[in-house]
Amino acid sequence: MTNTQRNRDSRTTSLRTALRQEVAGTIGLLADEQDFTAMRRYRSFTFDDHKTYLRQVEGLLKSLAAKGGHTTVALFDPEEYEEFCAETGLEPDTPASRTRFTAELATVGPAIAYEGQPLDDLLPELVDEAVRQATWQYASTTLSHIGPCAGCGQDIGRTAFARASYLIARAVDTVGPGAHHWVGSVPTTQGMLHAVLHVDATEPGTVTLDETEAMELTTLLALAIAHGNACALVVRTTTEEGQRIYGWRLKDERLEPLPAARVFDAYCNDTESGDLTAPEPGVDYCTAPDIADTGPTSPHCH
Repeated sequence: MTNTQRNRDSRTTSLRTALRQEVAGTIGLLADEQDFTAMRRYRSFTFDDHKTYLRQVEGLLKSLAAKGGHTTVALFDPEEYEEFCAETGLEPDTPASRTRFTAELATVGPAIAYEGQPLDDLLPELVDEAVRQATWQYASTTLSHIGPCAGCGQDIGRTAFARASYLIARAVDTVGPGAHHWVGSVPTTQGMLHAVLHVDATEPGTVTLDETEAMELTTLLALAIAHGNACALVVRTTTEEGQRIYGWRLKDERLEPLPAARVFDAYCNDTESGDLTAPEPGVDYCTAPDIADTGPTSPHCH
């Protein structure tokens, strides 16, 4: 082989290496033992131990990151995979089909970017993302299918969302400066649904929030308004002076402050045993401020 040919081959290898670093990849992860066991029925799936499988996945992620690769980890659901193969006519017992499904997950499924975090930290994040996405899909789909009010003809889901948007905006304006962690909870026939919102108001005159989180919290509150369900909004505010926890409950489509005693009980009682637990040091469990609510309630009939 001539030096010219060697130089060309070396140049080609370098270019491919550089290009590989520009390509983002996705790994479909079987997060729990039950899903892993379900995949073992396929002969082409060669792993027989979940812990070994997770170690190998983590090793692969580290290897790809060391080479400059950017990888997203998606939650691989065996039932959804089986449905995908049936709809697309793919043979499920092949690595190629699993790769096709994983590529689909990258665009529509719950996924987390790998940034070097241990798998023990990434797994809970991934499961939380899956729960968040499922909650959003359930709440938004339910709202859109309620339809018009039989009495006034107003679209119930739409008017409930408008009311919820107003309430969230007024509540955000009310809490003042600080870093605010919001949690909304709504009991439904599908179990307790939660949504989270982070609001940064640490700089004077500025309020920064995640629009996706705000949409999800608003949708959850709208779901409670539309169905007349209970709903609680609890906020943990962090300032230079410390932390305080407070909240509201939904009553007659308005947010009513929860008494400080109720907030204390919620955070300082063991949910399983009912035993009193020590309050967090430096945390003030207090009554929420009143919300300046001059807006009308939803116009649809009840």
